[in-house]
Amino acid sequence: MSKLGLRRTICLVCFFCAATPTASPAQTFTTLHSFDGTDGEYPCAGLVQATNGNFYGTPLFGGASSNCPDTYGCGTVFEVAAAGKLTTLYNFCAQPNCTDGAYPVAGLVQASDGNFYGTTNGGGGNGVGTVFKITPGGTLTRLYSFCSRSACTDGANPGAGLIQAADGNFYGTTYYGGASESCYPGCGTVFKITPRGTLTTLHSFDGTDGANPSGGLIQATDANFYGTTYEGGAKGGGTVFKITAGGTLTTLYSFCVKTNCTDGSGPDGGLVQATNGNFYGTTFGGGANCAPSGCGTVFELTPEGTLTTLHSFDGADGSEASGALVQATNGNFYGTTEQGRVSDRCIGGCGTVFEITPAGTLTTLHSFDFADGESPSAGLLQATNGSLYGTAVEGGAHNDGTIFGFSVGLGPFVETRPTSGKVGTAVIVLGNSLTGSTSVSFNGTAAAFRVVSETEITTTVPKGATTGKVKVKTPHGTLTSNVNFRVM
Repeated sequence: MSKLGLRRTICLVCFFCAATPTASPAQTFTTLHSFDGTDGEYPCAGLVQATNGNFYGTPLFGGASSNCPDTYGCGTVFEVAAAGKLTTLYNFCAQPNCTDGAYPVAGLVQASDGNFYGTTNGGGGNGVGTVFKITPGGTLTRLYSFCSRSACTDGANPGAGLIQAADGNFYGTTYYGGASESCYPGCGTVFKITPRGTLTTLHSFDGTDGANPSGGLIQATDANFYGTTYEGGAKGGGTVFKITAGGTLTTLYSFCVKTNCTDGSGPDGGLVQATNGNFYGTTFGGGANCAPSGCGTVFELTPEGTLTTLHSFDGADGSEASGALVQATNGNFYGTTEQGRVSDRCIGGCGTVFEITPAGTLTTLHSFDFADGESPSAGLLQATNGSLYGTAVEGGAHNDGTIFGFSVGLGPFVETRPTSGKVGTAVIVLGNSLTGSTSVSFNGTAAAFRVVSETEITTTVPKGATTGKVKVKTPHGTLTSNVNFRVM
């Protein structure tokens, strides 16, 4: 069974307010919502924080549409406040034959126009997925239906979300399809799509350079895109790749697929580029423990392709990491495992939240117990209040999955969108309690700005600005950006 097929059988989310403190008094885990089916179920995707301070996401199943042919429902788009109030913005398959899309397995991105963009794994004009736009008010527009060309050479069944690149276009991957005949039903693609819906296939995987990309892309500081494939490559166990905006692909590393894959196997999540310039990620299997298939790993990879295994999971500290890592404001990485830590409610354990230093010291911060969620398959989000937020596919009050928050003692910060640009580039600064702010600076250079709301400031890159932190002076103190703003 493919990984997407596995996700289809295990995704579910719920929404209730109950707090469970962890061992450290500085750490507080809170179940924000338990899905009940009518508002969604099986949230396989992570969350995105919007300019209004709320979070947006997409459960794979559930919803209220009567047109959906699946008894589980075709999925939804939702908005949830930090306190836990959830609003369903859209129910997929609201149109005959699911031409609007179905089964949104991946998360959303809020673009510079304020709207959200995403993908569905099914539905659309040809039944194998779509790219869509949805306004904050819930008006959805289908931008593209995959398999619009013969034999789905443009791709099929996108399994990951989109990113908006510095050129304003969106980039993503499909799990199947493409021009190569070496895989059935195709090894997957990398594509570019404009905000108006014009799609260009940049690369078709052929197995030797990877197959079935499921973790999505990131745009690195060198302006190129980096991602992973779950299968394929020189050893069959997936790859890490680089691809230019023009479509030139380079395989940086190939994982193995059989026994004794001590370096890992099956990288299912995407990558994060850390402040040191290297990339960090996880593998679903492999590693030094849990023979023969392994419990998965955390790895570091240089831009040149040198891999270092930082940690091999052993089941007791987690197993089967499938989401991307996030580097938090303290410099450490945070992630989840779908299984691990023995629980009498879950075979193999209900999953964990972990912290790992850049040097590889791992700490298990939370073990799910089914009541607060099970199988967190997506990566975490560090919100501008400093806390971490995520989803669990199953468990919760209705066994349809949960949304959770996790305070680990980190303070508030501001986030810039985009994180790079030339002098004069429009920038949105996302934060909390921004009303009454008196200054915005780019690495010490003052910038003109406008306070839009408690959570949003608009500004432009000022003349004379150099690469460095963005700082906002608020009535409650100075907030600093989580990453350097790179002046191009």
